[in-house]
Amino acid sequence: MIKAVLRIVMGVFYGFAGYMHLAKPDPFLSIMPGAIPFPEQIVFWTGIAEILGAAALLQPFHQRLRQAGGIGLALYALCVWPANINHFILDMAREDGGLGLAYHVPRMIAQPVLIWLALWVGDVPMPWTKHTRSD
Repeated sequence: MIKAVLRIVMGVFYGFAGYMHLAKPDPFLSIMPGAIPFPEQIVFWTGIAEILGAAALLQPFHQRLRQAGGIGLALYALCVWPANINHFILDMAREDGGLGLAYHVPRMIAQPVLIWLALWVGDVPMPWTKHTRSD
């Protein structure tokens, strides 16, 4: 029951985040590391990836599609971590401290939790668990 609720919460979260990447890309562009080429296209395609991952995670009938969504969202969270780190560095360099440590430290801690959570709610088999197939 908890896993199903968290899967819905995560799916809604990533679906909304994906929509925001498409509708209002400026905040995402502002934290993109300068060394990353084609930032507008990356923000656009990461939004699409979030929406597709959320849709895969939310569908109720095909475990393999949920697993693909979980893996995709976990990889996404891993790949955007540099942008989150860059945002942290840029904010801490500002005179006013930006959003501050109270925002950035939990966000840095949350990133590996989000990676694990995407895999768990996506029913991705882990090497240390017993595997069963439901479809």
